[in-house]
Amino acid sequence: MSTYVSQYDVLIIGAGLSGICAAYHLQDKCPKETFAILEARNAMGGTWDLFQYPGIRSDSDMYTLGFSFSPWKDPKAIADGPAILSYIKETAREFGIDKKIQYNHKVIAAEWKSEQQVWELQLAVHPDVKHEIIQARFLFVCSGYYNYEQAHRPSFPKSDQFKGTIIHPQHWDTSLDYSNKKVVVIGSGATAITLVPEMAKQAEKVTMLQRSPTYIANLPREDAVANVMKKVLPAKAAHHLVRWKNILLGMFFYKLCRKWPDRMRKFFKREIKKTLGEKYEEKHYNPTYNPWDQRVCLVPDNDLFDSIKAGSSEIVTDTIKEFTEAGILLDSGKHLDADIIVTATGLKIQIMGGVQAKIDGKIIDTGKLKAYKGVMFSDIPNMALAVGYTNASWTLKCDLNCQFVAKLLNYMDKNGYTTCTPRFDPNEFEVEPLLDFDAGYIKRALDVLPQQGSEAPWKVYQNYVKDIFSLKYGNVNDKYLEYH
Repeated sequence: MSTYVSQYDVLIIGAGLSGICAAYHLQDKCPKETFAILEARNAMGGTWDLFQYPGIRSDSDMYTLGFSFSPWKDPKAIADGPAILSYIKETAREFGIDKKIQYNHKVIAAEWKSEQQVWELQLAVHPDVKHEIIQARFLFVCSGYYNYEQAHRPSFPKSDQFKGTIIHPQHWDTSLDYSNKKVVVIGSGATAITLVPEMAKQAEKVTMLQRSPTYIANLPREDAVANVMKKVLPAKAAHHLVRWKNILLGMFFYKLCRKWPDRMRKFFKREIKKTLGEKYEEKHYNPTYNPWDQRVCLVPDNDLFDSIKAGSSEIVTDTIKEFTEAGILLDSGKHLDADIIVTATGLKIQIMGGVQAKIDGKIIDTGKLKAYKGVMFSDIPNMALAVGYTNASWTLKCDLNCQFVAKLLNYMDKNGYTTCTPRFDPNEFEVEPLLDFDAGYIKRALDVLPQQGSEAPWKVYQNYVKDIFSLKYGNVNDKYLEYH
């Protein structure tokens, strides 16, 4: 195949929630910019197209997880995966974004060429790919934060002895029949808490095996206030008001957890005890960390607790000694019988979608980069990322990042600049870990995660209101951005 080079002003990597969001803001605010979305897989939707495990749903309300420019119409605020995927596709169609997506275009390498002032991307070989090299003036990485191809798979002693089926949620086999089977789900995060009540509808018994408890909060699937507003107000107005209601409530709840962790710990346990009654056991709901050191897991309409009360599921807090032919032997001596073991053991963090990035031939060490406003990286020209919050809906931060990038591109065009590079001054700021977050998937990725500075604009605050002023209304010409 002969080498074919195509060029764009902007290339977006990834056609999930953040990629569609980026495309909307580009064509809305920068109509003169030529752009395309490169999607590694053969379908849009990202996470919501990839994950197929039973009960897959949002872990945030859809009024904040959804797009700011496309009202969420479904009455369910906590939505299932197919409904979210349908919403993404409908939004892309409505704004003509679906025509900008180039599928099976997996970017494996990207190099900034200073002489030409372009990013040159190398694509994986695929029958549907007509060009081997593609160039862009600006690169916008919207590929999420985890490895789509590999999940986190810890090794378990004697796992090869187990005679049943072992499966990870990230690579679910939709033909798997778990009806009337004994199922053990290893894990206590959002995925496990989603899987257990859903599988319990058909399985003989589902056991959630956790090494340590997680904070769990019940939330109604439907937002009653939102449904009333949608009846009396235009769709966009209702969406906007409900979105702000949920943003402010989420921020308030987060502040309570961080300011009064002991009181909120008691609150979480009290609410679960009230729901479970005599089925409540303290050891299963008493985490060793403070609320919001890790994400709080949502249970819509008490589905997990209802399945526990019905006896179709249970929680066991223990550690694994080894797998056996018929299940799992725990360190306590207890044996969990299983036909199917689900390893809901988490994600594997991946920066820049796994793309090997270089500047003039030199490989970029992501672990040494500093994050500028959580959007760009120190010493990397003409590149931005769409990343979300750890303490709120992913899309809220992505939306602001996209607006900042659009403003930056317009500023560059207006002033005749071709490059923009953030510059971090180590004499002015101290260096800190990027995320003050205790989750296992974050700890495992400390060597590849960028760092942050001790103050703005190098500090990532995880605060939507602060970010509105910084990204949506803030300047794009401060002294830390070097233009040429």
